[in-house]
Amino acid sequence: MPKLTIDHIPVEVPAGTSVLEAAKSVGIWIPHFCYHPALGSVGACRLCAVKMVDGPVKGIQMSCMLPAQDGMVVSTTDPEAVKMRSLVIEWLMTNHPHDCPVCDEGGECLLQDYTVAGGHGIRRYEGKKRTHVNQELGPYIEHEMNRCIQCYRCVRFYQEYAGGSDFGVMGSARRVYYGRFQEGKLESPFSGNLVDICPTGVFTDKTARFRARYWDYEMAPSVCPHCSLGCNTVPAARYRELLKTIARENPAVNGPFICDRGRFSNAAVNDPARPRVPLVDGKEASWDEALDALMLRITELEELYGPGSLAVVGSPRLPLEGNVLLARLAELLGAGHLCYFAEREEGERVAAAVSLLAGGKAASMADVRKADCVVILESDLRDEGPMMLLAVRQAWRSGAPVFLVGKHAPLEQARAVSIEAIELNIIEEVPLGIFERAVVICGTRNNAPAAIELLARAEAKIAPLLPGPNAFGAGLLAREHGAVTLAEAVASGKVKGILTVEADIPEVLLGGVPFVAALDWLSTEAVRRAELVLPTAAWAETDGTFVNFEGRAQRFRKVMTPGLPIRGLPARYHASPDKPAPFHPPRVHRSVPPGGELRPAWRIVAKLIELCGGEPVTEPFKGRWELLRGLDPEGGGVRLLR
Repeated sequence: MPKLTIDHIPVEVPAGTSVLEAAKSVGIWIPHFCYHPALGSVGACRLCAVKMVDGPVKGIQMSCMLPAQDGMVVSTTDPEAVKMRSLVIEWLMTNHPHDCPVCDEGGECLLQDYTVAGGHGIRRYEGKKRTHVNQELGPYIEHEMNRCIQCYRCVRFYQEYAGGSDFGVMGSARRVYYGRFQEGKLESPFSGNLVDICPTGVFTDKTARFRARYWDYEMAPSVCPHCSLGCNTVPAARYRELLKTIARENPAVNGPFICDRGRFSNAAVNDPARPRVPLVDGKEASWDEALDALMLRITELEELYGPGSLAVVGSPRLPLEGNVLLARLAELLGAGHLCYFAEREEGERVAAAVSLLAGGKAASMADVRKADCVVILESDLRDEGPMMLLAVRQAWRSGAPVFLVGKHAPLEQARAVSIEAIELNIIEEVPLGIFERAVVICGTRNNAPAAIELLARAEAKIAPLLPGPNAFGAGLLAREHGAVTLAEAVASGKVKGILTVEADIPEVLLGGVPFVAALDWLSTEAVRRAELVLPTAAWAETDGTFVNFEGRAQRFRKVMTPGLPIRGLPARYHASPDKPAPFHPPRVHRSVPPGGELRPAWRIVAKLIELCGGEPVTEPFKGRWELLRGLDPEGGGVRLLR
């Protein structure tokens, strides 16, 4: 391992590490634009200049392009290096618009930071600035080409890393332009990463534009709830409205990027019409009234139909805390059925996947990126787990062959990220035995449970894509408690009442059931059908834990206070109901914001346990789940199965 000295600090790093990364490892930050850990070095911006004082290389060098070597003596504070960096900033500012006060990137702009840090405050250039015409790039990305500093990050990510083909660089010299041949929506399902990866304000989130500055946001480490991959994110909110979602790096899971579904699917959280107050027979009620009514009707249900007529239903999207407590609640209520899945086939497929991974065959997304062979079995990754498709592309770029097996693994998914794939009918045709790091990505939507179980014989690690952010956790609990699916419970003819907690239940399973009570934050079919509705806090409004497809438990934190967004307040909350001002909060002093009495699902379940005579619950994780107490939301998570 090379040993060098940076600013009088001895450093030892693995061979191949750049001087820039070596400096970062000891807390020395060298300014840079074009370099990105996931994209590598191109030496385009020339901002990472350092002075090589002694050793095998001397003079001014670009630290991102120079591998660390024994005996190097590096200075980041040498006057020549400082002057070089300040001149680079001045060159970049020559044609840059001075629009910081109105630029929606203000507060999170690297050019802004480095300009101030480099001491560049006086404009010497008096000529006319170059200007560009911006393009319409669809509903999510705003384009402002005049802010571009030609760092090439955007095109390197879009074309090289993500395999997009409808965006690139055109022109030459000072006429370089990054965009499309013609205006239109960006086609890549990962286009939103341009917002995060651009160091200036060329690409910004159109959905949150001019809504807040960076320092106005409420933010917290979180986990994406839109599929089973468990990508790490940082949601940003203001005034009880989820404005945007930023990628958060986790090398074992999503790396530094997320998909567009995870980035832009905020509408459900912000919906003013979602359940926000308890309802009893369609009428608003207090929490105490609703809870008492629920307990009374469950008692009446048992008296009318006998013991065991109630089914308690959790779900793959309910955080682990709530699912864990459901078993205790079902026991105290005397419920005849405990369910974690609605459909029978869905439950069987998840059970097969959980049993399969119990043998230590689980593959993470990091394993997929490093695989030397990837098999996509009966799955369209664009739908079941988009970021997994991006991981497959990184393996393909490193030389791994990609096999698409089965009629539900369309070639279009490979074309979406510009990879060449081999189509086969059955997995037995794949020569897995000749590879050392083969991974089979198995969709559970179209694979039969028997087919999933057969993968235990495959000479490869397995990555099963499951039907929800906590489907793995629900599968573990279903196996632990011997739970059945709701479809099986209803088919028995004994179910006359359903207590559902954040579960998506088909209408056909609700039709013949006399009594339905729902705890949820979405307007699901069960909520519309329910006699009693207890509104729960959405994932962005509470702490919780999801267990992703590989069995990795990850904690997410509360981002914002529950309540109606200011832009969604009904007229009755305004000073003049006949002339509501949708952009102004109510001029009324309140201890709780309108619609802000939502409670996390697990706390409602805990309250029901207490009303049933159980001990008060202050900590949902006990017994085998105690290892998840105090789980670091900014860490890599904990693998439950090894």
